[in-house]
Amino acid sequence: MDDVLNLFRKRRSIRRYLDRDVPAGVVREILRESCLAPSAMNRQPWRFSVVANRPAIRRLSDESKKNLLAELEANPASPLDRYGDLLRNPAFNVFYDAPCVVYVCGPREMKSVQADCALAVSYFMLAAAARGLGTCWVALGADVRDPALLAQLGITPELRIVAPVTLGYPESVPEPPARSEPVILGFLR
Repeated sequence: MDDVLNLFRKRRSIRRYLDRDVPAGVVREILRESCLAPSAMNRQPWRFSVVANRPAIRRLSDESKKNLLAELEANPASPLDRYGDLLRNPAFNVFYDAPCVVYVCGPREMKSVQADCALAVSYFMLAAAARGLGTCWVALGADVRDPALLAQLGITPELRIVAPVTLGYPESVPEPPARSEPVILGFLR
């Protein structure tokens, strides 16, 4: 039990990575362990697209930035406004120059897909942390619309991107941020 709790405490969102590739076999092991996550009615709807090519990761970052900026221009009051300067910076890579990005996808019309895939992402992050790897769920990287890029990723129209997750060897591991105590709304006995 202590090992699991220590792993929970050890996992961090990493935004600075070493210039070191993650072996494909390690990525596959982490993906297999991600599939141990629970899902509604055990449907296991998650699908994974792995990108371990830095120029391709940069193209995907630029695609997301372009689409997010178009959304921000159409709606200046959008919550994206807080990211406007970053998104306009040509040097900014939404994936923090990670050597690997894994897109976690699921059926567009499935009601539980967001929760099911989020559980798989949690398992992915913990499996990576157990190996000394870092991850970060990067919502800004999910806005891929270019049909050619989606086809290269194997993401067909009936699927949606739930979570792009970076994966790599951390340059450093930040200290844990402060956490709030649970807000318990009720406790029926």
